[in-house]
Amino acid sequence: MPKAYVFTRYGGPETEAFVEVARPRPGAGEVLVAVRAAGVNPVDWKLRSGYRRPGETGERVFPAVFGNEVSGVVEEVGAGVTGFAAGDEVFGNTVAGGYAEYALLPAAVTAHKPAELSFADAATLPVAAATAYDGVRQLDLPTGATLLITGAGGGVGAAATQIARAFGLQVVGVSSEGKKDFVESLGAVHVPSGPGLADRVRAAAPDGVDGVYDLVGGEVLAEAAALLTDRSKLITAGATAETVSALGGARVARARNAAVLDEVARLVGNGDLDPHVTRTFPLERAEEALRAVEEGHARGKIVIEAAA
Repeated sequence: MPKAYVFTRYGGPETEAFVEVARPRPGAGEVLVAVRAAGVNPVDWKLRSGYRRPGETGERVFPAVFGNEVSGVVEEVGAGVTGFAAGDEVFGNTVAGGYAEYALLPAAVTAHKPAELSFADAATLPVAAATAYDGVRQLDLPTGATLLITGAGGGVGAAATQIARAFGLQVVGVSSEGKKDFVESLGAVHVPSGPGLADRVRAAAPDGVDGVYDLVGGEVLAEAAALLTDRSKLITAGATAETVSALGGARVARARNAAVLDEVARLVGNGDLDPHVTRTFPLERAEEALRAVEEGHARGKIVIEAAA
């Protein structure tokens, strides 16, 4: 039977295990994919710890398969699915996990993988890159405007920095000192995180910032908000809707559609977006891949690869 890496209850790494699962059957509007690669994201371990996404209701069914983004080859399509057929190379968000040999994807959030895009790179796009793209589009800043990105050294932040630069924006990126070279390599002016952030941003951008894309929350979000004259240009993926609303901003509004996936794949193909896959692990070492992300040792994107 196919294998999958799961968590059996809410908690820490002790809840994780490999299990054998029945090969999924696609329902209406779904495609079954033989997984070639799965992206690893902080949200994966946060969900294991009991985190709920904004608007999420109901209890999780255990064992729950890790992972929210994959690339692979279509095996079977469900009722009502058009535009996909067995043998197609695709990437997208998962219905119920992707650290597995097979995964179900909603056809509406699945895109054809361009031939020049590797499975590993494609698997990193549906979560971090798509979130980054949605946020930059939501801000809708004019060419030449200055965007402040907090958490610029992380997966979403690195993608947002590159996408903003591709859209003609100037970027000030906040991250730890250890990620300074990385953030600057993306085309941003680096500002170290820590106390006194607002003063350092003012020094780096003496004409002010026109928008803020926050990926950290907390005091960092509050300090960043104070730098804006127009709080409608404040968005976050690092704090709750209630917190950012109190500051006059909003959560990132996710489009969650195939059109965004097509667009981020186009940006990779054009050379405007580098997924920065720095390490890959075989499926049987999924635990190591997840630990690297959970313990903060990852730089760039980590990907789990399943055998073809």
